[in-house]
Amino acid sequence: MDRVAVTFNAGSTSLKIGVFRLEDGLALRLGSGIATLGDEPRFTFRSSGRDEAIDLPSGAGIDARLVSQVVGCIVRRGFEPIVAGHRIVHGGQAFNGPVLLEPDVVLRMEDLGPLAPVHFPPALAIVRAVRSAYPDIPQTASFDTAFHSSQSSLATRLAIPRALHEAGVRRYGFHGLSYKYVAGELRKHDPDLAAGRVVCAHLGSGASLCGMVDSVSIDTSMGFSALDGIPMSTRPGSLDPGAVVHLLRNNFHDADRLEDFLYHRCGLLGVSGKSGDVRVLLEDFHPASREALDLFCFRIAGEIGRLAVSLGGVDAIVFTAGVGEHQPEIRTGVAHHLGWLGLSLSESANKMNATVISARESEIVALVLPTDEEQVIANEAIEVIIRHKLSHPPVDVPAHQSR
Repeated sequence: MDRVAVTFNAGSTSLKIGVFRLEDGLALRLGSGIATLGDEPRFTFRSSGRDEAIDLPSGAGIDARLVSQVVGCIVRRGFEPIVAGHRIVHGGQAFNGPVLLEPDVVLRMEDLGPLAPVHFPPALAIVRAVRSAYPDIPQTASFDTAFHSSQSSLATRLAIPRALHEAGVRRYGFHGLSYKYVAGELRKHDPDLAAGRVVCAHLGSGASLCGMVDSVSIDTSMGFSALDGIPMSTRPGSLDPGAVVHLLRNNFHDADRLEDFLYHRCGLLGVSGKSGDVRVLLEDFHPASREALDLFCFRIAGEIGRLAVSLGGVDAIVFTAGVGEHQPEIRTGVAHHLGWLGLSLSESANKMNATVISARESEIVALVLPTDEEQVIANEAIEVIIRHKLSHPPVDVPAHQSR
């Protein structure tokens, strides 16, 4: 059997899996899988060019039973898990890099739960489920917020009383694992460009932008929560606090209902009234669908303009994630608003999703670079194992408790 690292990237209704061979301090991908939950829950795993799919129980959730089935599928393909790495959305001010999931670390993570109430429960459920199924292997955590810990206090501060800032009500930024990977890929592609002022646009179901200098995060569109910044599939992006107060007083009267509304009923879905999926909206010709896409592109361009202020200019724009990598129409829509900044795209290169999509005369280089969060999780898992000089000691994960 191949001894492997298994990475877990948990969402509210899906679970992405990566399988990596550990070789000479490197993580080499051997397979990928995704468990989709909902009406027809299913796990699909691909390795060596071969797919395997299993139906999951109706009503399956992210729990020990799901992990047992998913990992069982991986083991049947000849892989032996020896370490598990997890994507954890929020590290608060406590975690600015990957860590070994020892009992005290998990308890500290549980204290951070209120900072990411939608994302923490499934992630911690996976940690416990792996501990139950494989009690003797180490587990590691990689934090989406860690990449942005380099930002200055000016970039992270909200205009609220200092005591609240010090208590953790501040800007954090997310999608850090994606930005870390893309920054590394840009260094391989063009080291000189990577050393400059780069805006990376992670455009997927969740979406944000990050301004970097020499691959270091300087500013980002998302702030205190993953609701902030540009419009997303079902999230509104930046929203006047007065509008939130108005909604709470007149429409919802309950913070939990308002939270569900903001996470699941706004964004492209809310504006179009049809879908939060860019692919669906691009094929639909109703005015509301077009308006949703136009708003999406307009706000992305506006955020690039704001980040240009933070960076003192822009040398390159990198598009990544599902929409950023595969939807030329969106990239064209963004570039339409940035001619003043000197951005011009090559129509043919953009349509082909080429690596470099800017026109020769463009003053800004525009690129399309695929992201791979699971690769970063695997790399960081190895980093933690080496740091702690571990092979696979037991890792105790206590059940959730209110503290």
